[in-house]
Amino acid sequence: MPIAITNPSTGAIEEEFDEHTSQEVERRLALAQAAHETLRRTPFAQRALWMNQAADLMEADVSTLAPLLVREMGKPIAQATAEALKCVKNMRFYAAHAETFLQDEVLADPASVNASQAWSRYEPLGIVLAVMPWNFPLWQVMRFAAPALMAGNAGVLKHASNVPGSALYLDALFTRGGFPEGAFTALMIPASAVNAVIDDWRVKAVTLTGSEPAGRAVAERAGRQIKKAVLELGGSDAFIVMPSADFEKSVSVAVTARTHNNGQSCIAGKRFLIHDDIYDAWVEAFSTAMGALVVGDPMDPATQIGPLATKRGQQDIAELVDDAKAKGARVLVGGETPDGPGYFYPPTVIDAITLDMRLTMEETFGPVASVYRFSTPEQAVQIANQTTFGLSSAVWSKDEGDQDYFMRGLDAGAVFFNGMTISYPELPFGGIKDSGFGRELGPAGIREFTNLKTIWKG
Repeated sequence: MPIAITNPSTGAIEEEFDEHTSQEVERRLALAQAAHETLRRTPFAQRALWMNQAADLMEADVSTLAPLLVREMGKPIAQATAEALKCVKNMRFYAAHAETFLQDEVLADPASVNASQAWSRYEPLGIVLAVMPWNFPLWQVMRFAAPALMAGNAGVLKHASNVPGSALYLDALFTRGGFPEGAFTALMIPASAVNAVIDDWRVKAVTLTGSEPAGRAVAERAGRQIKKAVLELGGSDAFIVMPSADFEKSVSVAVTARTHNNGQSCIAGKRFLIHDDIYDAWVEAFSTAMGALVVGDPMDPATQIGPLATKRGQQDIAELVDDAKAKGARVLVGGETPDGPGYFYPPTVIDAITLDMRLTMEETFGPVASVYRFSTPEQAVQIANQTTFGLSSAVWSKDEGDQDYFMRGLDAGAVFFNGMTISYPELPFGGIKDSGFGRELGPAGIREFTNLKTIWKG
């Protein structure tokens, strides 16, 4: 895949970029190693100053950054603006809290281990390679970059090849904010060159957000080198609605959960499990709301659904829906690829899903909602847990007994009650099963790429 900006609204290649030579990759890795050696000795207060300065720069750049995201991957302009501002919040959060999250953990009774003093301390690992996707070109990177740099690591980014503008912006941002040159750098390389970077002795760990096959390949390579890895992979999140739920709010939030970022989000609600007592009315209201969404030019503030990011993504969604239709599923709204330029696909609702349909087990990375009927909480948990994914989930119920049951029964990295899954700087984020391992964000996220060193004094 060439490193290029292909406008998903038109399908036209607008700009192409040269790959870095092996000599340039070496130069950047050397700079990153030197920057880490500086950062690890730099006090938290100084790192925080640089991080806040970088945050101020990004905030000032929002008016040009947001159109870049629209041009590269097609998200509506309001969502692109929100993504950039969320990055700013994350940077300021870790600037404020990194020192507390990484403070020494002192053993209250050192005599119990025959010591005069004993404690644990968190130390940075070194260079961390980040292999990142296109769907949130800034946020996916920043939720790694901000904590990693505040911990004293250096970051090296291999971004998706269709968002080179975002990669180059991030490549310069932290140096502009005051961090040592090389503290965060982007490598303009193809996927085939990633293994060599993982193998480099200076790279101490790797984090990947992306597809399950990509995650398996990166984890295997890191494992050969006995290097730490954190993976955030796909999801097929269940959105469960019980009879006690706020009916109108659950419908409204379900539409947002399924269509945010044009439906291209790992943590989007994708499988909607609706209790039999409210199924018909809820599905009718949901289908009506999905069908009323405005599809069009993502630069138009009135647009709610823009194009999918790539032609391949459009084809994948169409193939999943066509497979379900051929096997007896019922399409309630949407379900047909529109004519014309660009990679558009309409908001779609489909039910009567059966186990032989690809929609049952595969991730739908676009605005397609699969709807399931259940009559008991036990049935809902069985349907929710039947996929190989386990990223997040959402449950709508006012009943505390229901909430306790689903909290314990759902195989997922998170359960959100009476809302949709959102990644917050304050909370750990990640999944289980084929959705990956390790955590980003919160105290757990910044500690992933540190060495927890035990100190004992006799």
